[in-house]
Amino acid sequence: MKAKDVMTHSVVTIAPDAPIRKAIASMIEHRISGLPVVDGDVGLVGILTEGDLMHRAETGTEAPRRRWLELLLGPGSAADEYARAHGRHVCDVMSTDVVTVERETPLADVVRLMEEHSIKRVPVVDGKRLVGIISRANLIAALSEHLELAARKPMSDNEIQRRIVAQMKREPWCPWRRVTVIVRDGWVRLEGAIFDERQRKALHVLVAGVIGVQGIDDQLAYIEPISGTLIEELAANPVRISD
Repeated sequence: MKAKDVMTHSVVTIAPDAPIRKAIASMIEHRISGLPVVDGDVGLVGILTEGDLMHRAETGTEAPRRRWLELLLGPGSAADEYARAHGRHVCDVMSTDVVTVERETPLADVVRLMEEHSIKRVPVVDGKRLVGIISRANLIAALSEHLELAARKPMSDNEIQRRIVAQMKREPWCPWRRVTVIVRDGWVRLEGAIFDERQRKALHVLVAGVIGVQGIDDQLAYIEPISGTLIEELAANPVRISD
């Protein structure tokens, strides 16, 4: 999937010269936690989020002065914090370093950017022109739609078995050579051996994630690994095989 497949097309925006109170009212009215800031002539110029409004003079939540940071970065850092805590217009408070994506950006890249930058939304742009926005809610909605469609899609036992085995082979933790998968009427029977109980849980998750699976019949045997003591004994007294 790509950004264009899940983004919201009708985006609530705010102008950079708008009063902060107007931006807050808009966020409350539309039940959103962030607003792209758009200049009619330039396009996207910033973003205003709840995080940008956390440290305000009106509520007594200004960021504490950090003398060491002022000494390190100069008086400009303190001046910037003052402007953000006392500014009356969106341009005084907004973040200008905006992470954006394009319509064709793969959804996996969108999620990666969200995680790397610890952000909840990503504007979608065409050049500087804002064409949409992707929030965590959009991602959850896309997941819900995918799961609903998958639940309605018929799948034969052979296809279910093929998909499970293929997925098992892709996972480095999976002991797929020691596990047999049998599918009957959507029920998956797992036979074989595992050497770590965590593999059992992961196998259940893997199987349950395949479309068409109705349930799991776990017949896997847990074999306890050779103890460290036994390994030490074998190392100290190796078995000799005579000619």
